Amino acid sequence: MWFRILITALVCYFLGNHNGAICVSAMLHDDVRTHGSGNAGLTNFIRNYGAGRSLLVIAIDVGKAVLACLIGGMMFAPYGYELEGRVLGGLCVMLGHDFPALQSFRGGKGILSGWFIAWTVDWRIGLLIGVVFFVTYFLTQYVSLGSVLASAAFAIGFIVFHHDNLLVMLGGIFMGALCLFMHRGNIVRLIKGEERKTNLFGKGKQK
Repeated sequence: MWFRILITALVCYFLGNHNGAICVSAMLHDDVRTHGSGNAGLTNFIRNYGAGRSLLVIAIDVGKAVLACLIGGMMFAPYGYELEGRVLGGLCVMLGHDFPALQSFRGGKGILSGWFIAWTVDWRIGLLIGVVFFVTYFLTQYVSLGSVLASAAFAIGFIVFHHDNLLVMLGGIFMGALCLFMHRGNIVRLIKGEERKTNLFGKGKQK
């Protein structure tokens, strides 16, 4: 069992190191982290390269999140812990995305990957996160505010739907708290009224 935990953690962590924004900007002979906020996330990528080019970023970050959860579930299904395995895979791929050893520990903030981790673990939580994010964004045009509230919804969803499974609930709370932590700078700017609004369907800067 411990060997499976270690293998799952390592595989999913290094899978998370393959950050979509970094990979796609590298294809453009650039580094998204040298622009805008310096973050290797989808929002900063869209601001600088446009929404059209972000489709591949989304595909990479969604793909690795779902794959990590499925790997974790597969590893622990024989022991009757498939759901717990999916949470472990999701948690490790999120850590790899946020703190990638292969990218000098400068990664993204984990909202997109986190959303699809939630979908893979429990579709009800994925739906809750999506509703909270998009309603907030369309009302305010603040991606960061939507992300912060979605992070809180992430943790709350696991408490509501998995309070009877301590490992799954704690894993969900940790991932939601990690997303909030990664947005701490955005939270400060929102409070000060200094945060930028974002057009998720914009063209980005000309390269």
